[in-house]
Amino acid sequence: MKITKLTTYIVPPRWCFLKIETDAGIVGWGEPVVEGRAHSVAAAVEELSDYLIGKDPRNIEDHWTVLYRGGFYRGGAIHMSALAGIDQALWDIKGKHLGVPVSQLLGGNVRDRIRVYSWIGGDRPADTAAAAKSAVERGFTAVKMNGTEELQYIDSFDKVEKCLENVAAVREAVGPNVGIGVDFHGRVHKPMAKVLMKELDPFKLMFIEEPVLSEHYEALKELAPLTSTPIALGERLFSRWDFKRVLSEGYVDIIQPDPSHAGGITETRKIAAMAEAYDVALALHCPLGPIALATCLQIDAGCYNAFIQEQSLGIHYNAANDLLDYVSNREVFAYEDGMVAIPQGPGLGIEVNEEYVKERAAVGHRWRNPIWRHADGSFAEW
Repeated sequence: MKITKLTTYIVPPRWCFLKIETDAGIVGWGEPVVEGRAHSVAAAVEELSDYLIGKDPRNIEDHWTVLYRGGFYRGGAIHMSALAGIDQALWDIKGKHLGVPVSQLLGGNVRDRIRVYSWIGGDRPADTAAAAKSAVERGFTAVKMNGTEELQYIDSFDKVEKCLENVAAVREAVGPNVGIGVDFHGRVHKPMAKVLMKELDPFKLMFIEEPVLSEHYEALKELAPLTSTPIALGERLFSRWDFKRVLSEGYVDIIQPDPSHAGGITETRKIAAMAEAYDVALALHCPLGPIALATCLQIDAGCYNAFIQEQSLGIHYNAANDLLDYVSNREVFAYEDGMVAIPQGPGLGIEVNEEYVKERAAVGHRWRNPIWRHADGSFAEW
């Protein structure tokens, strides 16, 4: 079996899909994307395709090694996301060729479903609380919310109070046993993170996500002792080498690699195993499309330290198209009791509606991160 063609599709709301074709008629799908840089990743896929045409798609480990190590400059968001989508599609092909789910090729399942959380938003505490209550009524047992809007290095306490009011309203609305994740989203610098993390402790959160940007990881030495809440980090890290220091120094309780950014199934699986060796939990990052979610679930199936899965159903980004729009077998993502089933079909376990993908690719997207500024006109982290 040989690879004959790679085709990328830029589709709404902000995704990029990849189809890899073979001379055996088996097709694999991946989701190589960086949010706001989809076209850059598609270009990187096209460059990497030169090596792949004519190769046997089943030699995944060797292809990953060459596509990563074969360039003098390696790593980073664009390169690793392009490699991730390719890797996903190759695993999809191999699973379809053998007639088994990818999880079976990775050693089999330790679970048949996994807990998921729903993202909630709202500009006022009452709105956020209502969104949380609605998510619980739909069966979710965990939610995640943004902690703050923009914050200066040192900011006024009214912004801290607004965060506390929002979290308090959500906790009151959902009760003591629903998990609440609060995402600082890299918007918070170390001085204000000290304040927020200490003030949030009484709400017994499921985790605080990205309390500071990954490049300020050393700050966690000061921040971690201020809270009993688990600290989550890792959506902006792209390889096992990026995670090596994070895991060895011991201030992070949950890692969040994204299999559409961190080298695909091959690399993310290795990162997860590293984390297990340090007794660190796994919560794969995935505010993306159905191929990315199917990929995450195939990894979750066999990772003992996986405890919850992000997913984008109904998320505010998905106004033009939602998670299930591009799959023919929508029932494959069986949400029930706050969990989602692991797809059991061959490969990634989903059937991509290729005609609809092509139809929406004709529309495409130019999604970009919002640009925020502080009151003094300086750039604010989004």
